[in-house]
Amino acid sequence: MKSPMAKTIDINSDLGESFGAWRMGDDAALLAIVSSANIACGFHGGDPDIMRGTVALAVQHDVAIGAHVSLPDLQGFGRREMAVTPNEAYALTLYQIGALHGFAQAAGTRLRHVKPHGALYNMAARDAALASAIACAVRDFDPSLRLFGLANSALIDAGIAIGIPVAAEAFADRRYRADGSLQPRREPDAVIQESDEAIAQAMAMAREGQVCAVDGSVITLQADTLCVHGDGSHAVAFARQLRAALEAADIGIAPPHATGKRA
Repeated sequence: MKSPMAKTIDINSDLGESFGAWRMGDDAALLAIVSSANIACGFHGGDPDIMRGTVALAVQHDVAIGAHVSLPDLQGFGRREMAVTPNEAYALTLYQIGALHGFAQAAGTRLRHVKPHGALYNMAARDAALASAIACAVRDFDPSLRLFGLANSALIDAGIAIGIPVAAEAFADRRYRADGSLQPRREPDAVIQESDEAIAQAMAMAREGQVCAVDGSVITLQADTLCVHGDGSHAVAFARQLRAALEAADIGIAPPHATGKRA
């Protein structure tokens, strides 16, 4: 008989990032693997048709749906920093949550979480005022929504401070700096290309709560959810490998709301 699961962790992916005639990733395949979907809300990717279709696919696969909110930067895919004020961050977060909520409600389901995207995510990880504005927008829309943010970051602290549920996120395929921040994509080797190396990093984070930084130091973190990026050529194969490795280690896969983590 198989032993009881020693631990449960979420696997999330950023989906619904196609726009118009332009297509990104294989959302249908990834939704058969992950437990949470962060769906673009039209600011960095996605459009009304894509949002509706991605929500429908998530419902079909019983995957938890979250709003993937971004800076208003379609051309730069939300990866360029913008000088937004906390008030602006609050408004753009609330606006995007509301847009995806409409599609979720029409599909007979509800949102479970909110995760900032790209530059907004990294800015909120280090800027307490921006982090607080985003957390307040989530709370004011629905205090049961879970805020996803970089483990050990200002965004997680902001969610905890105002009493909303949070999920500390770790990245299987991104390199970390010694301060716990992600190495910027503009720098060489910021993304781990080898599947075996990325899976080994994910397993260390899931089992031991540790990740090795680029300078060789060891960072301690609690990972409630692991992100797998959906836009690479090997994204689906990698997600399958990661899920298989976690399950082989008796680590269950479930969204944070199903486990009651960080409530």
